Amino acid sequence: MSSTSSDVVRGTLDMLILRVVAKDPEHGWGICERIQQLSRDALHVQQGSLYASLHRMTREGWIRSYWAVTANNRQARYYEITRAGRQQLRIESEEWTRLANGVALVMSNA
Repeated sequence: MSSTSSDVVRGTLDMLILRVVAKDPEHGWGICERIQQLSRDALHVQQGSLYASLHRMTREGWIRSYWAVTANNRQARYYEITRAGRQQLRIESEEWTRLANGVALVMSNA
């Protein structure tokens, strides 16, 4: 996802990150790769946007981080979802569904 100042883009990126780390803790590069993989290369997350979101979500208490060794035997900061993050993911998922349904209605009836 290219960086913009849009709240929709930022909120969507937060939702995608929360969804990825809800399954398993992951490091930053792994989060980017997983979003790209799951979207079948439709979404590419910029590192700057990713880390800005990770820092903000950590401050909000939606995720927490810890240091661990990667599969390549390197130290990396891993991120995992918190209880508050799971609640936020539910809220954002519901909002996304509402928004997507609204856009679909406009597109099919215009």
